[in-house]
Amino acid sequence: MATSMPDLSTRQPEPAWTPDRVRALGVTTDLRTAGSVLSIKETKAYALAAAGAFPVPAIRAGGRWVVPVAPILRLLGLETTVAAELAPVPAGGAV
Repeated sequence: MATSMPDLSTRQPEPAWTPDRVRALGVTTDLRTAGSVLSIKETKAYALAAAGAFPVPAIRAGGRWVVPVAPILRLLGLETTVAAELAPVPAGGAV
């Protein structure tokens, strides 16, 4: 019995990484996702991380890689100041 190859022409492309999607990743993400955000193919991302050359810090935790999201946001120019977002609004309501 022959196995058929998947029809790649109907495969949906991954959605684009918007600033909101990157911020929604949370505090950390896996190396594959970090590579995707930075347009780095999975194999290359693992090779860069192993060589200590991934563009943002990649931390080896047991058998997996963990990547903090904040450096990705900084690299992409998407960093927001948490202090400004959490600052109280003055009593008059004017900012």
